[in-house]
Amino acid sequence: MDLLNKYGSQLIEAFWTTIQLTVLSAIGALILGTILAAMRVSPVPIARAVGTAYVTIFRNTPLTLIILFCLFGLSQTLGVNLAPTDSATFLVDNNFRLAVLGLSVYTAAFVCESLRSGINTVHVGQSEAGRSLRLTFAQNLRLIVLPQAFRAVIAPLGSVLIALTKNSTIASVIGVAEASLLMKSMIETEAAIFLVGGIFALGFVILTLPMGLLFGWLGKRYEVAR
Repeated sequence: MDLLNKYGSQLIEAFWTTIQLTVLSAIGALILGTILAAMRVSPVPIARAVGTAYVTIFRNTPLTLIILFCLFGLSQTLGVNLAPTDSATFLVDNNFRLAVLGLSVYTAAFVCESLRSGINTVHVGQSEAGRSLRLTFAQNLRLIVLPQAFRAVIAPLGSVLIALTKNSTIASVIGVAEASLLMKSMIETEAAIFLVGGIFALGFVILTLPMGLLFGWLGKRYEVAR
């Protein structure tokens, strides 16, 4: 209780930052992953090749390396900043947004593969029916294929979101003040490593367990009948 009384406000702030990282990165990954999945099943060979290359590269690149590249490669070397440089909170805001970018582009590869597996479950006859109605590839994908694909992969997408929540701890390597950075600071200053670890483990369980239950229920609720 002493630790909770001492660090209570910092714990809330740190986990709030973790939640923000997760939500913003999930939105970015879902948008980019959907585009990549469309490219992977596109009739255009170049689009398929680009989508395949993206997924192969990012799925096999360590997330830590991607996050560090966003800071040292994009921001410090190329001068690509995501926050106003004249702002008093430039470093904090810029590092946070770079972390969101890194988490988004990394997680998008896994969203893409989950969604592509859902697309493959849609019977080919439905796509052919769409083409017979003179729907374009984009219309066919948007109106017929993707709605069913999303329903088929609700549970796998939930697993990706849970992994993203845990992967958000990597943002601490560029100084983003999320949960793992506070845990490191507490371990260095408090002689209670197991208690500190237990507090943060419980915090992540509280974040991820409801996600698993919710997506599991949604997956069963909206499962496509075959």
